[in-house]
Amino acid sequence: MLPTIAREGDTVVMIDQRKLPAEEVYVLCKTAAEVARAIKTMVIRGAPAIGVAAAMGIALGMRRSKSTGTQKFAAEFHKTCELMAATRPTAVNLFWAIERMRRTFAASAQAGASVDQIKDRLDQEAQAIHDEDVAACRALGAFGAVVVPEVATILTHCNAGALATAGYGTALGVIRAAVEQGKRVAVLADETRPFLQGARLTAWELVRDGIQTTVITDSMAGAIMRTGHIDLVVVGADRIAANGDTANKIGTYTVAVLARQHGIPFYVAAPLSTIDLSTPDGTGIPIEERNPREVTHMGGSQLIPGGALVRNPAFDVTPHEFIAGIITERGIFRPPYDESLKRAFEVETVGS
Repeated sequence: MLPTIAREGDTVVMIDQRKLPAEEVYVLCKTAAEVARAIKTMVIRGAPAIGVAAAMGIALGMRRSKSTGTQKFAAEFHKTCELMAATRPTAVNLFWAIERMRRTFAASAQAGASVDQIKDRLDQEAQAIHDEDVAACRALGAFGAVVVPEVATILTHCNAGALATAGYGTALGVIRAAVEQGKRVAVLADETRPFLQGARLTAWELVRDGIQTTVITDSMAGAIMRTGHIDLVVVGADRIAANGDTANKIGTYTVAVLARQHGIPFYVAAPLSTIDLSTPDGTGIPIEERNPREVTHMGGSQLIPGGALVRNPAFDVTPHEFIAGIITERGIFRPPYDESLKRAFEVETVGS
């Protein structure tokens, strides 16, 4: 399994996803600020992975704190949480993980724990978030494999694999689980402009796993659907609203509309930490607008003439009516999502 992110002593180690597939380079973060910068600049990306990174960054920052008094230590802790929260606005897993760390801190402080004891508890909680994410991906993969035919071609958009999580993946977790069950699966990976997560990262992961993978440009998806050569679509998510509206990498909405037109099931795979019941629908999901240079340049080469205006929203929202099912570690939830997603947090396991 790909080592996306790990805590090693006083360092958070993560693979630099900007360099793949040409180079397999690991970034060593020794401060909370360095972890926050890695999230902001997409050294690490993918909603679950961002949450894990934030938790580890907070724990690392507090481990390195020189404060001996709990009051000053608490002020540092809250400042570090705010630092992480300011990195990327769309992925709700980031804020979910920060809130877990806040609750851990508060419970430890209320119990009269010393500064050193609180540091230990924060380390433990960050590692628990990491380990639970891997377990959740494996569980949702097993549930999602049920919807994959014995012989299937699956289209995916962006990268929702081991690189986007603590390991195994969400959408790619479904694909991996289906392959592990002996199903014959081929994957079409949208290139996913402008950051090319599909071409660079999804293809890299799946080729390493020996899974047949064909990279296509984003504009090819509809034409290939029309030929009848795609059996289903599985994508990840960065935030799922209470009604099932789902934010994912820009271009996902287009894929969902095309899938509906061609009668192809469109599934979202994500852990419960991606479901945001406090956001009623997709209109309340903040959409990050990233640096125009990601569109205008490829490496050092300028692709677009100077003077042209550029938009670079990192995400779009797919309305819930286009989604056949939301695959989680507690089962596959189906419409009406405003009812089924609430049950996701109330029951132990739900079948497909």
